[in-house]
Amino acid sequence: MAVKGGPADNRTRSTVSICIVIGLCCFFYILGAWQKSGFGKGDSIALEITKRTDCTLLPNLSFDTHHSKQGSSGDLVSPVKKFKPCPDRFTDYTPCQDQNRAMKFPRENMNYRERHCPPQKEKLHCLVPPPKGYVAPFPWPKSRDYVPFANCPYKSLTVEKAIQNWVQYEGNVFRFPGGGTQFPQGADKYIDQLASVIPIANGTVRTALDTGCGVASWGAYLLKRNVLAMSFAPRDSHEAQVQFALERGVPAVIGVLGTVKLPYPARAFDMAHCSRCLIPWGMNDGLYMMEVDRVLRPGGYWVLSGPPINWKANYKGWQRTKEDLQAEQNKIEEMAELLCWEKVSEKGETAIWRKRVNTESCPSRLEESTVQMCESTNADDVWYKKMKACVTPLPDVENPSEVAGGAIKPFPSRLNAIPPRISNGLIPGVSSEAYQKDNKMWKKHVKAYSNVNKYLLTGRYRNIMDMNAGFGGFAAAIESPKSWVMNVVPTVAKIATLGAVYERGLIGIYHDWCEAFSTYPRTYDLIHASGLFTLYSNKCSMEDILLEMDRILRPEGAVIMRDDVDVLTKVNKLARGMRWNTKLVDHEDGPLVREKVLYAVKQYWVGGNQTAAS
Repeated sequence: MAVKGGPADNRTRSTVSICIVIGLCCFFYILGAWQKSGFGKGDSIALEITKRTDCTLLPNLSFDTHHSKQGSSGDLVSPVKKFKPCPDRFTDYTPCQDQNRAMKFPRENMNYRERHCPPQKEKLHCLVPPPKGYVAPFPWPKSRDYVPFANCPYKSLTVEKAIQNWVQYEGNVFRFPGGGTQFPQGADKYIDQLASVIPIANGTVRTALDTGCGVASWGAYLLKRNVLAMSFAPRDSHEAQVQFALERGVPAVIGVLGTVKLPYPARAFDMAHCSRCLIPWGMNDGLYMMEVDRVLRPGGYWVLSGPPINWKANYKGWQRTKEDLQAEQNKIEEMAELLCWEKVSEKGETAIWRKRVNTESCPSRLEESTVQMCESTNADDVWYKKMKACVTPLPDVENPSEVAGGAIKPFPSRLNAIPPRISNGLIPGVSSEAYQKDNKMWKKHVKAYSNVNKYLLTGRYRNIMDMNAGFGGFAAAIESPKSWVMNVVPTVAKIATLGAVYERGLIGIYHDWCEAFSTYPRTYDLIHASGLFTLYSNKCSMEDILLEMDRILRPEGAVIMRDDVDVLTKVNKLARGMRWNTKLVDHEDGPLVREKVLYAVKQYWVGGNQTAAS
């Protein structure tokens, strides 16, 4: 006779049945969601990421405890807000450098070319459309030399700068021969000339600042020498020059030396450069040279190429009088001496100065009556702060040979070395041990990222942004010649860490994400944001930040966001209304960790034939 199973067997069968039902429900929910999303160009990437995502259900997982949703239950079932496309005229919209708004501000000292952001009531709440025919940029290094015409359809520079070899129009692409106003024969030969004086080859020079960069060919050709240049130029009559730079895969931002300080920390760059950048260095009591001195590292180099250098041989071609040019060069030489810069070379139209390594090695600086020192105790407090005609003090040293602020190792050794600002205790509350722990954590995070998004470390994403960079751990963990990272340190962050980021041989910028970033639309391939929305809670709108992320992200570009589960639940809901495919996954340490990761891929779409919204 068969023996009937007891209560224990019934419970076992019930448990198995429940697990099967839950598993099938989850499977068909995910399948249905993806089928409903359609299958455009961007969806193929999202599907691949989804396939590689490890989503397991653990026994006794309580969503009430670990995935709690604050607020009313109605939030869970309310419809997704669908964001409409902006009118096509906004295809290259730069909110804080809008040409119409700029004309309302004074032209004196380039004030009208600085950041002037729209008030809240004038912000767009729509998706900035890509132009018709938009295609993915060429992969690096081909992108250095070629840009699809449809992505940046502006031919004015091909005419205006034709003899200087900036850019040429060939069929359906722009070609960049590598020329510049001061190096029409190519940036390579020009950089060779600089390298005969400046130690570019051995890793001593890793970070550079290019003021008035044009299409950033100088920075583009420095990359193969393992030098990262932060290039900037205004949005002016040279239409789309910064847009061209970023389409080429070269770091650049819209910016100008005007009335406010540059958004970079003190002692950041190994080299600064001006190639006929039209900045009046001798004017305003040397204000602009003092600002370069602030951001230039002790022992760093300043390169000035073009007027007024070698004016005796060139004054006729420059269509200026000898007296005017001589007076300008005299002012520059006098200010350089006041700043304790040593002139190490002048050849042809190029002069090179070197900043002293400390104040002790600068006799004139010790005579306080000859120079006005800045009174601010925080040289990194720069956001919308007016420049002043004063010299930024250097950290004290114990002997004349010591580098102020600490010596930095050559690159790539400096990438994972402890930055001097941390080892010397110049960043309050941050120890060497905390920095090393942060480094280790980001290597772990990046390994988990690459298990989900197989393209992360392949070079598929050239222009990458970290919106809340901290010590640059994410950028360091993915560092490769195939990509570069714009490390953004929010101005609202509790600790100003950008100086340490630069001491690692990385580049970045200060920014407040309650405002638009200083770049053109569609200029980043991947955006990373860790803890950003928690940082900005109760400061500005989550919707505004996400719309700005969409503006600067390329079609088919990717986003990785990590934050508290409640925060990412809200982000996910908004993102799905922005034509993003999304996937929320657990922390690599398991589902009991409140911090989650939201992966997203922006769908491919272009302007025209779209329902417009203002």
